[in-house]
Amino acid sequence: MLGIRKKRYGFTLIELLMVMVVLAVIAAIVIPKFYDRNKQAKEAALKSDLKVLRNAIASFQADTGYYPLTLNDLTKSSIASLSTANKGIDSSATNQTITASDFHGPYIQGTIPNDPVASAAFTYSTTAGSVGNVTSSASGNGLDGTAYSSY
Repeated sequence: MLGIRKKRYGFTLIELLMVMVVLAVIAAIVIPKFYDRNKQAKEAALKSDLKVLRNAIASFQADTGYYPLTLNDLTKSSIASLSTANKGIDSSATNQTITASDFHGPYIQGTIPNDPVASAAFTYSTTAGSVGNVTSSASGNGLDGTAYSSY
């Protein structure tokens, strides 16, 4: 009765180890492709948010002739509710009075978003020579090697 084999159920240890090796190889190939996806998404959101803010600042400046004193001024619906009522800032960093008929806010609906990379407020300049510039508050470089502050 040596030629008769019992019917076996299940897998051998070797078969299970081979399956685990194949899965490990597949994981080693696939996981690095998804590793930077979160960072890529945050960088895309950063670029989009900066574009929206810069467009809103440009609209504010085109309407009033001045830049907003703060980014929150872009969300205000009346000139009296600006951070400093009826005031904007010119390119030489001097406060100027805005004419009520020129103000057409809000320039952004809702609230000003935070920098998605730094999880902090964006950097907005009100100093002479760079008035109206909004940049990322994140330090370091993006995946392409560009500094976040230059986005």
